[in-house]
Amino acid sequence: MSALNPAIRVGRQIAEVGELHLGLTARQAEARALDLLKLVRMSDPESRIKQYPHELSGGLRQRAMIAIAIAGEPKLLVADEPTTALDVTVQAQIIALLKDIQKRLSMAIVLITHDMGVVASTASKVVVMYAGRMAEYGTAEQVLLSPRHPYTSGLIAALPIPEDPPGSQFRGLRGSPPTLGAPVPGCSFAPRCPLVLDICGKITPRMTAGAGASSTACHSVNGIRLQEVTHG
Repeated sequence: MSALNPAIRVGRQIAEVGELHLGLTARQAEARALDLLKLVRMSDPESRIKQYPHELSGGLRQRAMIAIAIAGEPKLLVADEPTTALDVTVQAQIIALLKDIQKRLSMAIVLITHDMGVVASTASKVVVMYAGRMAEYGTAEQVLLSPRHPYTSGLIAALPIPEDPPGSQFRGLRGSPPTLGAPVPGCSFAPRCPLVLDICGKITPRMTAGAGASSTACHSVNGIRLQEVTHG
């Protein structure tokens, strides 16, 4: 609702992208807007194209936004929390839609999300960020199944699992994220890290690749406590 103009019909908002970025005439852009609504599997696209945003459900508005995003034929689509505020069924539909469009248009997608389930079902490569810095990078399999950075491990451990009995203690990370306006010297995760060393509060760790594993920015994992982290 905050991205779509409430005073302009959905079809016109999609069409103007084609006019501005592809040099289409108004008639051509309107026809292309209808094709895009069909591409994003909008129900009854001939009617939806004439409607205003408030007449659409959350899932349909999300599809309209995807149509606007791909109207300029981008090589790269940045999808920032594309399933936020949608129910689980609609979330699955939107993710399936993005994957389908990616294949059809040969388009790369950078997906920004906190939902590990979405990451597991969508991403081929994963970057875990903390306080604006890269903490870990690797294939989805490496990062999700064999995490090396303590923050990544904490995120995955915090996920509920079916085997948890009712009343189980939440496996969260201690402490709180730092204030980005006052960055922490050295490793920004150090105040919350269970593997913290003296050097962590002084020197920012560099991304270092493991043998057949993900790259991580952690003094403890990449340095003297590698064996303890791996086998302990």
